[in-house]
Amino acid sequence: MPIRTTEPAPAAEAAAVQRGGAPAARARRTERARNWARRAPLLPALVFLIIVTQLPFVATVVISFTRWNALAPENRGFAAFDNYRAVFTDPAMRASVGTTVLLTVTVVLVSLLLGLGLALLLDRGFRGRGIVRTLLITPFLVVPVASALLWKHALYNASYGLLNGSLTWIWGLFGSDDPPQPDWMTDSPLAAVEVSLIWQWTPFMMLILLAGLQSRASDAIEAARMDGASAFDIFRYLTLPHLRRYLELAALLGTVYVVQNFDAVFTITSGGLGTANLPYTIYQTFYQAHDYGRASAQGVVVVLCSLLVATFALRTVSSLLREEVTR
Repeated sequence: MPIRTTEPAPAAEAAAVQRGGAPAARARRTERARNWARRAPLLPALVFLIIVTQLPFVATVVISFTRWNALAPENRGFAAFDNYRAVFTDPAMRASVGTTVLLTVTVVLVSLLLGLGLALLLDRGFRGRGIVRTLLITPFLVVPVASALLWKHALYNASYGLLNGSLTWIWGLFGSDDPPQPDWMTDSPLAAVEVSLIWQWTPFMMLILLAGLQSRASDAIEAARMDGASAFDIFRYLTLPHLRRYLELAALLGTVYVVQNFDAVFTITSGGLGTANLPYTIYQTFYQAHDYGRASAQGVVVVLCSLLVATFALRTVSSLLREEVTR
């Protein structure tokens, strides 16, 4: 007698799937409710952040497409891409781009090298290391305008500054009454701004690289020393590859911040003698030329360029976090 196999009817099979899927749907709804409950306290902060940051940027983008100069209020209207065309063809803007690139590259590279040296020194154990570390961090904690004023008046001033006073004292030790008294801000204006920014940003680089040094695997260092590796070999083949991500992060973050620097240029040289960078040029266009449309276009271009650098910085940060999680 043949055995008959009974197969569930399509309606019964659909009902079974529906009964089995109901708990899964309820679980998904519960999980979504939990996620919203965790995120709900952050919504006021998110709304506030959008109002404070994004709405002004949208307004800036809108103004950048208008012809709006306070000195000619009757000639106001839609300008399409004329402001952006003027931004890319303006000789002063091109000069400020070159100054910004030179200023940023010099400050970031020198600060990075000095920060690496200081981080290597502070990674060693010695008496009073905490006090030394605190003193080295201090320049980064000084208000940028106060830092620029300190360098302008206490150090660079040709009449009573510390630099020329030191030259007078050194020349006096050798019996000379005619020491050199250079005017630092006039003779080397861009270098004067760069040195003040290097002094301010070296502690920032030092902190990031010191954190990278203290995250090294100590057993690998000890094994290399047991195998007879020199201090230079350990630095070249172990420390430097380990610090690569931290060096990239410090360079990218330093670039994002130094590109936006306005305080040192405005305070020390007032943008004169070829020291006007992009933020100062935008300031001149907005507050001195009163050309709001072109200044807004300049600001949008600078923001877009900064976002490109910030994107690389965020990718570096995320890769560092992934490496720390996988350890």
